[in-house]
Amino acid sequence: MTDTEGAVPRRRENTRQRLLDAAAQVFAEVGLDAASVEAVCEAAGYTRGAFYSNFESKEQLFLELCARAAAHQIAAVRAKVADLETEGLAGAPGDSLTLVQQVLEASGADRTAVLLMGEIRIRALRDPVVAAAYRSQGAQLRAEVAQIIVDIARAKDLSLRLPAAQASDLFMTAWSTAAEDAVMDGDDQAGITRRIGEALAIVADLVIDHSR
Repeated sequence: MTDTEGAVPRRRENTRQRLLDAAAQVFAEVGLDAASVEAVCEAAGYTRGAFYSNFESKEQLFLELCARAAAHQIAAVRAKVADLETEGLAGAPGDSLTLVQQVLEASGADRTAVLLMGEIRIRALRDPVVAAAYRSQGAQLRAEVAQIIVDIARAKDLSLRLPAAQASDLFMTAWSTAAEDAVMDGDDQAGITRRIGEALAIVADLVIDHSR
């Protein structure tokens, strides 16, 4: 393949990513139903032709955006765990609560991400196709978090009051609720992170058996 031939798929992929980035902003602010293809194109700096050469419809773009958002969360969690594992979880700085907070906070919680995930969840309640993708991606993320909890509990010689899968559900629910409350209250990025940390601390205190 020549350099010129290789540049074509790279340009196409760059176009797709710019359209997805723009769509994330537009969908987060106004929702899928109110968003138009024209608004996404304008935000990305492309024409409708560029849009339809990459996506069949606004709905197809939305589904791909759902998958990308979940993949980014999972990748961020895995990267944080990998960083901690290089230090050795047992000897990593901070207590077990801090480790869990660091991992879950790595999944991202800026205003746009919170709004977008809210829009995806609302759409999943109405659309079976989106619901299937949303539940599958959520299950994968919860499984990742459950394994992290198991690894930290083993490394730190902790006992849990409930199975790791249930603990993961509690942590993820607390994360989502705290993030959404912070956005609704108009908190800045530091405020969102602080609220999430406080919510996770409460869950960790309930999950970890301190009687041992």
